[in-house]
Amino acid sequence: MLLEINPYNPQPRLINRVVEQLKNGAVICYPTDTGYGIGCDIFNPKAIKRIAQIKQRPKQKPFSFMCSDLTHISNYAHVSNTAYRLLKKRLPGPYTFVLPGTKVVPKVMITKQKTVGIRVPDNQISQLLIQSLGNPIVNTSLPEEDEPAPSDPYEIDLLLGNRVDLVIDGGPIYSDPSSVIDLTGEVPEVLREGKGDVTPFLR
Repeated sequence: MLLEINPYNPQPRLINRVVEQLKNGAVICYPTDTGYGIGCDIFNPKAIKRIAQIKQRPKQKPFSFMCSDLTHISNYAHVSNTAYRLLKKRLPGPYTFVLPGTKVVPKVMITKQKTVGIRVPDNQISQLLIQSLGNPIVNTSLPEEDEPAPSDPYEIDLLLGNRVDLVIDGGPIYSDPSSVIDLTGEVPEVLREGKGDVTPFLR
């Protein structure tokens, strides 16, 4: 099902409709600042399992997830003073930060090293979904079987419509992966250079 939501001024009624579905275990396709992603509530194991099947992803490779802001992040990750300063300057934005996870995070979302990958997207629709849900939302890209990933919600609906419960149409967004920065050590480590400028993390 395709649901059109205004990307600049998302209608609260439609956001609430999607949030209700997320609370009931829905798997959705939604816009972020780095393209369309597939997600669900991180506290719904059945929905996470469905996403793993869609992505054909091994269990030992957890998904990253999205929080609404720095305060929200601090519930799910241990943030050092250095990491806090770096995050404050760069969020929201096209970055995935690897941080030590807290006990609140479901086991299926945490690596063997007890780390998590967290994003704070610079996108009105995904921001409002996270805020209204109150929980983080799983964040993974569209299946790699399609290169490059479609940017148009109609194409995404054709590709994934029968495997997800809802595709949000927030306008076309070209896929450009986030930069991945590891903040678990003393010094930031750039794991993947993507859309976000990595210069501030290089020493």
